[in-house]
This record gives sequence, C-alpha cells and structure tokens, in this order.
Amino acid sequence: MAAPRHVYLIDGSGYIFRAFYGLPPMSRSDGTPTNAVYGFCNMVFKLVEESDADYVGVIFDRGRKTFRNDIYEDYKGHRPEAPEDLVPQFPLIRDAVEAFNLPGIDMEGYEADDLIATYAAQAREQGAEVTIVSSDKDLMQLVRDGVTLWDPMKNKTIGPDEVHEKFGVGPDRVVDVQALAGDSSDNVPGVEGIGIKTAAQLINEYGDLDSLLERASEIKQPKRRERLTEQADMARISRQLVTLKPDVDVEVPLEKLERVEIDKDKLLTFLKDMGFKRLLSRFEADFGGAEETSKGAPVPEKADYSLVQDEATLQKWVDHAMEVGTVAVDTETTGLNQAYADLVGVSLCVEAGKACYIPLAHKVQAAQGDLLGGGAEETPKQIDKARALEILKPMLENPGVLKVGQNIKYDMTIFARNGVQVAPIDDTMLLSFVLEGGMHGHGMDELSELHLGISPIKFKEVAGTGKSQITFDYVPLEKACDYAAEDADITLRLHQILKPQLLEKKLTSVYETLERPLVPVLASMEQAGILVDPAKLKELSTDFAQRIETLAGEIHELAGQEFNIGSPKQLGEVLFGKLELPGGKKTKSGGFSTDASVLEGLAHEHEIVAKILDWRMLSKLKSTYTDALIADINPETRRVHTSYMMTGAQTGRLSSTDPNLQNIPVRTEEGRKIREAFIAKPGYKLISADYSQIELRLISEIANLKTMQDAFRQGLDIHAMTASEVFGVPIEGMDPVVRRNAKAINFGIIYGISAFGLANQLGVSRGEAKEFIDHYFERFPGIRKFMDDVIEECRAEGYVTTLFGRRIHIGSINEKNPMRRNYAERQAINAPIQGTAADIIKRAMTRLPKALDDAGFGDVTMLLQVHDELIFEAPEDKAEAVVPLIKEIMENAAAPAHHLSVPLDVDAGIADNWREAH
Repeated sequence: MAAPRHVYLIDGSGYIFRAFYGLPPMSRSDGTPTNAVYGFCNMVFKLVEESDADYVGVIFDRGRKTFRNDIYEDYKGHRPEAPEDLVPQFPLIRDAVEAFNLPGIDMEGYEADDLIATYAAQAREQGAEVTIVSSDKDLMQLVRDGVTLWDPMKNKTIGPDEVHEKFGVGPDRVVDVQALAGDSSDNVPGVEGIGIKTAAQLINEYGDLDSLLERASEIKQPKRRERLTEQADMARISRQLVTLKPDVDVEVPLEKLERVEIDKDKLLTFLKDMGFKRLLSRFEADFGGAEETSKGAPVPEKADYSLVQDEATLQKWVDHAMEVGTVAVDTETTGLNQAYADLVGVSLCVEAGKACYIPLAHKVQAAQGDLLGGGAEETPKQIDKARALEILKPMLENPGVLKVGQNIKYDMTIFARNGVQVAPIDDTMLLSFVLEGGMHGHGMDELSELHLGISPIKFKEVAGTGKSQITFDYVPLEKACDYAAEDADITLRLHQILKPQLLEKKLTSVYETLERPLVPVLASMEQAGILVDPAKLKELSTDFAQRIETLAGEIHELAGQEFNIGSPKQLGEVLFGKLELPGGKKTKSGGFSTDASVLEGLAHEHEIVAKILDWRMLSKLKSTYTDALIADINPETRRVHTSYMMTGAQTGRLSSTDPNLQNIPVRTEEGRKIREAFIAKPGYKLISADYSQIELRLISEIANLKTMQDAFRQGLDIHAMTASEVFGVPIEGMDPVVRRNAKAINFGIIYGISAFGLANQLGVSRGEAKEFIDHYFERFPGIRKFMDDVIEECRAEGYVTTLFGRRIHIGSINEKNPMRRNYAERQAINAPIQGTAADIIKRAMTRLPKALDDAGFGDVTMLLQVHDELIFEAPEDKAEAVVPLIKEIMENAAAPAHHLSVPLDVDAGIADNWREAH
C-alpha cells in the first residue's frame, strides 16, 4: 500500500450546515428535503474531478456529548436543535458518502475537528500534503506548512495569511486568541469584554496566553486587568475547549482512507433515487452511464464571452443565429419596471459557452468610477441603438428562429417598446415551473446552481449596493459583458437540459397549450394597462385619512391614553395590560400578539377592538391602494401597468405585482369603492367576465358528485341544494342562516377546512361544526373518496395533477411533523381544483385575442386577469355585441381536451368602471 501523497479531509458535519443554509430549498419527488445532500454531492463531484488527492476521508460528529463536556458541562449546551428540513438529510448524506465509495468516519466522545486534527498530524508525519475541506474557523489552528483549508463553496484556499486576516495572529496562536475571546456559538466562555481584535492585540504584545495571564497585573486598563486576573482559570479552561486533539486513538486507521474507484452502478442508482438530474448527467458524461439523460450540448471548459461594438460583428452573430435556428436572448435595462426601464444592451448565445453582449446605451462613468475600479472615461464604443435594433429585428421577429429567455416576457416588453415584436419564444423559467412546480424556485440563479452547478455573477458585483448602486448603463463594458453574456449562456444551457424533459415526463402538452402561448398574451395585457382616475383615488384617500384620524381619537379616548396604534407592542400593552382583555398571548419577542385573528376573537369583549380593526383596514387601504396607486399611474399613458408572475403560485394561478391588482378587497364597501377608480377611456366601456362558482363546479366534476352535477346542470342554487341535502330542510322558505352555513361548508371543503376553522367561521361550537362536516361527507361520499385518493396519490408521487396534466408538487406531504403534514394534505386537496380552474382561464385567455380579432372585435382589449375574472375594454357601440363571444370562449375553454359534465357559467357586466361592471 502506497504511502499517502495528498490527503483530503472533508469536514462533513460543517459542510452539511453550510450547504443547507447556502442553497435554496429542494426536495425529491416524495417530498424529502435534499438541498444539503445536493450541495454535498456537488462538492464531492468537484473534488473527484479536480483534485489529485490519493487519500480521502469524510469526517462527521457522532453526538453532542464529547470529552469537552467533562471539562466544561455547558460546552455547546445552548445550541438549538437542527432545523426540521435538515434532520432527514443526515442519513442521506451518509448514503451519499457510501455511494461515492468514500470512508465516512465518526467516533464517540470526539468531535469531527479532533479526528481531522489527528489524521492531519499522522499524514504530515508520513510526509503527505493535507487539504482540509472546510472554512470552519476552529480548524484554522491546524494550518501550517503542508496543511491548508479549502472552502469549496467560495473556491478559496485558506493559508497562514488568511488565518492572520481572520484572527490577527498566526495559526500557532489561534487557540490563545479564541481562549480569550470565547465563542458564543459553542458556549466557550472566554474572558468577559474581550473580543477577537483585543485578544489578538494582547497575544501579539505578550507572546502567548500563559505569559499574558502571568503578567496581567501590568495591564493598564483597570477593568481589563481585573477581568484577566479574576477569569484566568476560565481562560485556561476555554483554551482546553478550543484546542483540537491531534492524538486521538482513531478507530479507522489512516491507510483506510486510500482512495478507491467509484462504484458506477451504486452512484448512478443513488443519484437517480435522489432526483439529481444535473449531477446524473455530469456523472454519465465523466464516467459513462447505463442510460441516456437530457445532457444537452457539450459544454466547453472555459466560457468565451465577447463584446460586440460594430455592425459587421453584430451581423455575423445575427446570421449565425438565423442559421442555427435557436438563440438565447437577454436584455439589460436601467431598472426592473418594464413599463419605464430603458434598454441598455442585448446579449445573445447560440452555442453553450459562447455568448456576446451588445452595449447600446452605456454612459460615461464619472462619480461612480471609484466603485467600479476605474475613473472617468470617454463614452464607451457601441453601436447606435436604432441601427443595432434594425439589424436584430429580422432575427428576433423571424418565425423560423426560436428565441429563448429566462422570464422572456420582460424582454419581449422591452423590445416591443422599441418597435420589435419577439416571436416565437421559449422560456426556461416556465419550463422549470411545468417540470417541477412546487419543488423549488425558478429564478435563473437557483436553476443555474441546481442544474449546472454554476453560481452566476450577482448584479451587486457589477453595480454595487445600497446608495452606491448604479444603474446598468454606468457599468463598465468589460464587467457588463461578463455579467450579461453569462445570463444568455446559462439560459441556453438550461434550455438544452430542461426542454427534452417535457417529452420524458409527458408534460409537453401542459407547456405548449397552457404556458408558452400565454406569454405574448400577458405581455400585451401588461402593455395595455388600465385607465385609473387619480381624482377618485385622491378623494378616497382624503376620506380615509379623515376617518382614520377620527377613529384614532376614539381609540385613544377608550384607552384613556394616547399611543401608537400601529405599534403591536404598544397596542398589546394597552389591550392586555391596561384594559386587561382576556386571551393575551405573548410572542417570542415578549410582546402580546395583536394579529387580526386575535383581535377578531376579542371584538365582543370591548368596543375599542372593532375600532382598531376599522382603523387598520382603512390605514391599509389608504397606504396600499389609494396613495400607492396614484404613484403607479404611468404619466405617459395615464394607466396602471401591472406585471403578471406566471410562477408565483404552485397551482399555476397568475399573481399580479407592481402593483398587485388582484388583492384589492371586494368584501367591504371601502374596498369596492377603490374599484370605482378603474375606468374605461372615453368612448369605451369596461366588461367584467367572471366564472361563477368554478371551483365548486370542478370539484363536482373531479369527485364525480352526481347530485351536485345535476344541480349545476339544472341551474339550481347550489348552496341551497347543499343545505337541503345536508340538513334535511326544503329549499323553499329556507332560513338564510342555514344556506350560509352550507355555503361555508361548500367552499371550506375545497380548502380542507377543519372543524375548528369552520366553527370560527360560523360562530358555532367545534362539536356543531364537526357535525356539519360529518353530515356533508355522509351525503356526498364522493368528496371523502376524492380527498383520500388525492392524498394517497400525492404521498406516492410527491405531486397531484390537474385535469389538464399539470403537476403540482407538495413537498411536505410525507412530513413527520403533524402540523406541516396536515397543511400539505389540505394543499393536496385544493391544488387539483384551484390548478384546474387556473388552467381553464389560461386556455380562455390564449384563445380570446384571436377569436376577438376574427370576429371583427380587434379593438376590444383584454386588460386584466383577477383570479376567475377577466376585464376588457370595448368601444361603447360594441360592448353588448362582444359579450356573447367572450362568454362562449370562456365557458367552452376546457374543450376539446375535456368535455366537462357540468357547465361552466360566466357572469358578465358592462359599465364605466370596474366596480359597476363586476
């Protein structure tokens, strides 16, 4: 057996936590969290590919109690339990170590750091070089000639200089500094009032800890002298705690760490079971695999990014894109708001690893020079924007060239404002969402880490942060090129990996019929915006302000003192301290909880509570809507232009941002008044078309509830029918309270409501609520079967599906924690219903523009989508005529994919403003 030459000692325990907190949440198909496992495997892959190590060991902590607890009982005594999502990953990481054919080592009574110190000492005795894979400060005391630390997450080597930078002393004096400064995370006491900086100064002045303590009487500062004298023993104990043992009688000898060949089949099976597709591709590419996976094109070792600053070079890139037929496109702009941002540059990528950046509107760097590493300079060389767009336009509009983007809707809008209509398109964000919606986020950085193992350049690295942050047009071209071209390159690579998976997972139809065709429709709606009356908003804002002031006076009078009503702490002290209202519960911060659910439960206890709730409602309406919406009106168009997020809700529902127009409350009179400010332009009307009870109709379809289906087909009052069936009362002359109870159950069942939740909603006892639910399930047994079946399916597959095949992953469905598992079960019940409703309105939205145009209603514009409602703007003389067409398209949107056994019903209204139309 050969003597070791280069020994890698991996701090397994330390790395688990770094990977867990450093990577976004991930889970495999059964809902088990996997981000720490993925990070660990990614690091090991990097080691296998790049290191020359001939000996490798992965070292773990075995338990909390070690010999240090015999020295100091409270050592690490206050460390919190591991996060719930990390606990199930511990055994999986051990499985990963085994899959890579690496020795996983731990030992009773010792920490991983002690074993690392011992193996490092043994390896150096045999003349081997040692690399400790960790950035843990406690291991820095081991750094010396032939021993370095390597931080795999930052790809950074830690030697004596880095140790000195961290502790202010060399590695040989790190334990002395730690003994003085202590360590709150490990509960090492140290000496009170001394931190790392002061400790380093003292050790550098006196040489070592023993000399310092012996000469403590020489310290000039009285308080420090006193503490060093009184706490000398504690400093010595702290040194024992932080000093790593280099002579543990290890159970696994060093020679057992000799590197052995990876068992390909074992590793392949592990990666497949974990669902690590990117790592699986890398493994097969490097070592060969049993099956083909979606690898995409081969990726060059080094990326080649270039600036395009003349027309001839730009034309070559455009010609190449036209020849290949697929190009990744990304825009750089002056801001994130697509309605205002100016185009600064365009990046293109036609083959993985090779991309360009075309600067169009970069400016002279002046005051920003210091931040960017350069002083003032001439206006950068770049192609005239109009001329560059003229060259790009034929390619961007060519139906034979596929334009790939990450959230390409934004880029389409920017180009459209510059006279270029980008089509056809693919979107990597939407591909990821269709493939793994609910499993993780779908931003480019996260997808790049997940599928490519690449951490992209962050915007702050090129533009700065906070007050010093500059807009992209002031970023120097070299930095701009690296950042922008990388975005296009990563987007193309992601496309090559993700697009083939649609076919493999049989999700092509979901992407091609629900998501991709909706992108240009939403882009057009966002550009259209909706007209808002600022005078109406100001009127409402003034009214709300007066009422808020009046309420504040009344609240202060009832409280007998003035206080900040918006402060939960002060409010809690008044309600539960001074007024002594019952049920006060303290939060972790020590104050009383005053959230809405708490106050609503106290409304009958004191009249001040109802006034506080009114005060809060009006304050929110004023700040969030009447004031904010005025600022959101585009001065050029006089309209508000919201942006629709297509991946914001795992069920597939669209969400509205900047501003959010979907959350304008409609259940209160004040909320409804805000909708009056949304108006049609002169000579036009607004049309509201809203699906009626679509989720109830869909649950009757999905759960095959014959009685409910018949009621919908006959146009009966579904809530009255439910009340009649469940409570055994005739529909004629029914008490409105009974119908209201049935309505609450109908909608509550969709969201998996509990007896406790229903009791609160109806103001009845939990026993009565449970009786209502039991009666409901007895009368509609199909509901219970549907709920049981969907939960069982979700537990087995990790996801549920809509009628149109969309997969909605529910990560916590197999959780051991009952609260989280129950929540996941409620999600699983609701997701197929809400998801199917979202799919249906998307199908309608993609069909409507062409249907309107074909029927001669090209001047009717779809403006907004709010849950189950669509808002249109139509010429006054066409409004009545177009409604039947809108209703027909919406009511038949499920066909031909699904011919529902229950009719979809759309209510439509026409008016001058949104409130009256709805």
